[in-house]
Amino acid sequence: NLCLYLYLNWSKDSGSDNPAAIFFERMHLFKELTVPPLEDVAEAIEKGLKHNFKDVNVKVVDCPDMSEKPFNLAAPGICGSPSLVDVGGVPNLVPLVNREKVYNFKNIAKDIGMPAAFFIGAGAGSSRLAGVNCELVPNTNIGTREIRSHFAKVNQQTGEMILEHYESNEFGLLGNFLACEGHRKGKVIRVEAAFRTGEQNFVSCMRDAIRSSFKDQAVGLGGAFIIEAGDAKLHVMPDFSQEPLETDDAVAEWLRFYNCHAPLTCLSVFISHDPGLDLRVEHTHCFSSHGQGGHYHYDTTPAQVKYIGYFSVAETVHRIDPPSQSHQVGRD
Repeated sequence: NLCLYLYLNWSKDSGSDNPAAIFFERMHLFKELTVPPLEDVAEAIEKGLKHNFKDVNVKVVDCPDMSEKPFNLAAPGICGSPSLVDVGGVPNLVPLVNREKVYNFKNIAKDIGMPAAFFIGAGAGSSRLAGVNCELVPNTNIGTREIRSHFAKVNQQTGEMILEHYESNEFGLLGNFLACEGHRKGKVIRVEAAFRTGEQNFVSCMRDAIRSSFKDQAVGLGGAFIIEAGDAKLHVMPDFSQEPLETDDAVAEWLRFYNCHAPLTCLSVFISHDPGLDLRVEHTHCFSSHGQGGHYHYDTTPAQVKYIGYFSVAETVHRIDPPSQSHQVGRD
């Protein structure tokens, strides 16, 4: 079932002192997802990963305490009414940035009917707070007010990656998140994979596996995984392009790529396919305690890499403020 909401919002975070100037209409689409038995999802993921990794172990387990190392989440778990939330979109970033697109996790939590929601995933930070365009690694608990988010930016003088803590619930342009109640009272899917033998990255392989097993049913997952060993290719966005970025090649040339080292904590959401909501079907951002983080592409040391992660199967997907004019450029 697909539901449509239209909101007329007044945002105090918009930066204007004139309420009349900051009312805007925002579309909110809501759809229930297919939730197969967790054992069936685990079996599908294991089957798919075995085509791409030498060592694979996938099973259904009790949710561990993910607030502790190495995950360091802002909530104990990833259970409790799990939902995928897709806000804004890449068309707000390219070809040229739309700086008016500013959001807040507190407002998003109210929009989806979970005012105390816990969010993890991948998005863009607020450039007005960070001072520059940046990658957001959101890890924020609205109910407890605990924020353990990070952001990655490019040093404009040296070109080096900078990773810092991000102390706000404001973000910009786009985001793909798992929202849930943040507790441990439930089962999750534990995924281990090591020694990559195929061409696909860890996330794409899992997404293709559930798409292959569940066909035209939309099945979505969100969670966190650790790259325990090996290196990975990440990108960080530089400041906004002054020239229109109209192709994937142009976007790739604009981005800054880095080879980063384990351990990396990665927050990820993915869905088997887009059920007609103009979704970004997978998105993963990473952080670490050694100053490296950004948008995950793939591991670069296949014989050494080791992944371990925990995932919840989403019950619903919320599509909030989709761009009026969309495209597929820059969604890798």
